[in-house]
Amino acid sequence: MQDKPKTFQPFVSPETNMKELTVKAIVMGCLFGIIFGAANVYLALKAGLTVSASIPIAVIAITLGRRLLKTTILENNIIQTGGSAGESIASGVVFTLPGFLFLTDPASASFFNYMTILTLAIFGGILGTLMMIPLRRSLIVKEHGNLPYPEGTACASVLKAGEKGGNVAQTAFMGLGFAFIYAFFQKVLRVIADVPSFITAQTNKFLPSARLSSEITPEYLGVGYIIGLRISGILVAGSVLSWFVFIPLLATVVPGDTVAAQLVKLGYLSNLQTAGGPGDWNPLTHSFGDWSDAIYRAYVRQIGAGAVAAGGFITLFKTLPTIVSSFKGSIGSIKQDKGNAATTIRTERDLDIRIVGIGSLVLIALMAVLPQIPGDTLISKLVIGILVVVFGAFFVTVSSRIVGLIGSSNNPISGMTIATIMGTCLVFIAVGWTGKVFEPLALVVGGMICIAAANAGATSQDLKTGYIVGATPKYQQIALFAGAIVSSIAIGFTIKILDTPSQAMLAKGIHHAIGSDAFPAPQGTLMATLVKGILSFNLDWQFVLAGAAIAIVMELCGIQALSFAVGVYLPLSTTLPIFVGGAVRGIVDWRKKKKGEVVATEAGEEDLGKGNLFATGLVAGGAIAGVLIAFLTANEKASEFLSHLSTEHFFTNMLGVQGYAVLGFLLFLVMAFVLYRIAMKKDEHIV
Repeated sequence: MQDKPKTFQPFVSPETNMKELTVKAIVMGCLFGIIFGAANVYLALKAGLTVSASIPIAVIAITLGRRLLKTTILENNIIQTGGSAGESIASGVVFTLPGFLFLTDPASASFFNYMTILTLAIFGGILGTLMMIPLRRSLIVKEHGNLPYPEGTACASVLKAGEKGGNVAQTAFMGLGFAFIYAFFQKVLRVIADVPSFITAQTNKFLPSARLSSEITPEYLGVGYIIGLRISGILVAGSVLSWFVFIPLLATVVPGDTVAAQLVKLGYLSNLQTAGGPGDWNPLTHSFGDWSDAIYRAYVRQIGAGAVAAGGFITLFKTLPTIVSSFKGSIGSIKQDKGNAATTIRTERDLDIRIVGIGSLVLIALMAVLPQIPGDTLISKLVIGILVVVFGAFFVTVSSRIVGLIGSSNNPISGMTIATIMGTCLVFIAVGWTGKVFEPLALVVGGMICIAAANAGATSQDLKTGYIVGATPKYQQIALFAGAIVSSIAIGFTIKILDTPSQAMLAKGIHHAIGSDAFPAPQGTLMATLVKGILSFNLDWQFVLAGAAIAIVMELCGIQALSFAVGVYLPLSTTLPIFVGGAVRGIVDWRKKKKGEVVATEAGEEDLGKGNLFATGLVAGGAIAGVLIAFLTANEKASEFLSHLSTEHFFTNMLGVQGYAVLGFLLFLVMAFVLYRIAMKKDEHIV
């Protein structure tokens, strides 16, 4: 296949001189990084979910920046680049570092303090950006036609649409408005169910505990349309295997007490005598209210984590030649240019690759000497510093390719973190570092890799956006460093505020808000449990290795192992609405081909057709609405007010639970039909 970059022309030509890395762009980007970072801290602690920030920030930059501050398209790109660092770092921090509270040694909880969180967040964010400097040319430029980077492509479409104005921008903002209205009816009025389910343990006799459910949000529909039918199909296939094969089989042969004991072992249930938790365990009847959720958390997620880890290693092995050539090309450019940036065209100027090597060594040295990093000896701190850089180089590459296929919103960074923690603990065991004293060290490595992988995914999307609009990579990389540092300051502060226990919690004997019913922090609990399990030689390797075997089988069958593995790990409720969006894209392309119209490839960022623009608006609108709802629900009075607006009780009484679910899914299909109708309209010719 020929490389598209040879003929690709960015929106802003390399010869054009335009304002880009300005003070107002950096300041606005950092401000949005703080706002979206704080919102994602709340969401991740509450539900284990985060929302993408690049597209919402790009939309805000267009509507506010251009009108009030007279920003250029390249300045708007810097704004969304700096702002996206906040949401990605927030997810990496919250998915791991609360695990300090749940490790075996009570003294480990002392590491959950502002300075440690701040230090690890900054280091992880910088690591993710550093490692992407030499990878940009191989993954963003050379793989231009193969990796769609859906959010990055969508963000570029938003920026270009805003610059062009007229009908082109109108289509994107139509999608934005439609998503807002839909989200209002779903999240506020509760007319539309969040995750309607149609097959449950109570209604299905043939596949016990199999569940057909879908998180029917506009952003998932839009992402599915952008990535296309093929990738979304592979993705949902993995989830079908988990939810219609693994879960029914395990539900048939594994008794309730065994599942409950497994959940206790993983840290999901405090003890067998306490009701509540995943699946609503009832110790009196020895059963779960939701078997599928209980088995998914007890067994299937471990299988999925093994599959993602193996898929990551397969991806690394297949891309080694590309990675090596990328490093050679970067080093060669240093020798040719001798520091003279004028010999390289503007859109190909990266930060000096020597910064990667020097920055990595400085990072290791700082981790060895700073008191905020756990570790009693200089040697132990040096070891974890080296492990962070080694695992970081690997998982940054894997993360970038994953988000290139399915988008940042579905980047399974928790799965990659699980693999990192497993690898780190095995290294510790090999050198005899076992016991609870080494648990926080393993969590530090996992936490920094989680942050780096999350930030690398967001960085990749930003660099893709910049490649399409014609930005200067060097300036984007500087903006990412600034955004990572500033947003980390706010993220640590936000976590400490949320971790302040209320009087009601203290009365119950809970010393931290995080880990309570208010902010359960599911990923952090799981990471701590894995660290304790491996270092105490008490982990279910059979599930992890079974997942690795699944990835190998898929690769041997000629199927993208990593995409399938991500599907195995993610719930069907996440991948199914994405597949619906991909199916709409497939039908639109098929119909247009029959009419003889030119159809853009699924990975083609040049597609500024109405369907792609409207899907972009759906993604942006859904993400912005999620952040706004998160801010509102964070306030107790606002949350109480929103609860009074809910019509869920009215509709469930009138239609029944299943009728309410059907109503929601029908309205989701209406949104899919609107997307189809707009996509089928004849696109305007765009020069």
